[in-house]
Amino acid sequence: MRVTEIGVDGYERVARAEDEETGLRAYISVHSTRLGPSLGGMRLWPYASDEAALEDVLRLSRAMTYKSAVAETGLGGGKSVVVANPTAKSEELFEAMGRFVADFDGTYITAEDVNVGIPDLRCVRRSTQHVTGLTVEEGGGGNPREATALGCFLGLRAALSEATGSDGLEGRTVAVQGLGSVGFLLARYASRAGARLVVTDISTERVARAVDELGAEVVEPEAVYDVECDVLSPCALGGVLNDDTIPRLRCTVVAGAANNQLLDERRHAELLRERGILYAPDYVINAGGIINVGCELRPGGYDAEYARRRIEGIPGTLAEVFARARAEGITTHAAAQAIGDAALAAGPSTTR
Repeated sequence: MRVTEIGVDGYERVARAEDEETGLRAYISVHSTRLGPSLGGMRLWPYASDEAALEDVLRLSRAMTYKSAVAETGLGGGKSVVVANPTAKSEELFEAMGRFVADFDGTYITAEDVNVGIPDLRCVRRSTQHVTGLTVEEGGGGNPREATALGCFLGLRAALSEATGSDGLEGRTVAVQGLGSVGFLLARYASRAGARLVVTDISTERVARAVDELGAEVVEPEAVYDVECDVLSPCALGGVLNDDTIPRLRCTVVAGAANNQLLDERRHAELLRERGILYAPDYVINAGGIINVGCELRPGGYDAEYARRRIEGIPGTLAEVFARARAEGITTHAAAQAIGDAALAAGPSTTR
């Protein structure tokens, strides 16, 4: 395996790995270990170019720094991406990825993300112990998707309360973009709470399941931005809130599980504020997963009840973000960044 260092200002370590034998092509980015070892999921995606993969891992790892800082996990921010088609997954590929993770000597700890699940991480763990998110029987906390979806649902209700004075979903419309492992669970939570669901996904099977099980209405992927709804919930990939989509939005709240929803963080957060749309910062509302896997690293190991209590604190964190944004006349994104910056400046704590 050939590991190439990539110097990036503001990042502690960024590297690229190539392994001819397994076909591995991957990047790991450690943005910060100021508050503890960096923890972030492993994403497998058929990126159009190495430049696109590098840009994604940099944005994701930086977001993980702030996600953990605001959530007070006692962890830093890192991420990894594997450049591959999901159909090309193999045990050997993930074993090689484990060797790449091991090269970071504990400064980066991995977990599930898009197109990577527990069976894949078992292969990674053959080469390194720096893996979280395995089953409870294996000493982990399980797939963090349930924790992420729960946190997002609680955060969605908190955002509705801030914007409208009520967190009730009965009779409200929630438009869910992306019905993957987290998006579908979030849609289910909303449906059970009485929401009318409008959904979209590139997978016809996922859409059909949402119609059959949740009674959802369906729109084409590009049409979701035009849906008149109370909440737009982006749960697919990043960059969906941009110059083209924000002017089309007909929602009161944006609250979803996707990472890096704002294409240009400052400008597009401001554009949402100007339009009177309340934005729940993605790395605050979707922190349930990192909270859950982070609890695996506590002394004594994973405790499901403790993890759930921490996840149930997400609405309180969002309330702090919203209050700061109101008081200072700034965007919710800027308020969340300020809280994260203060945590980073204060340095490590014992919270996890």
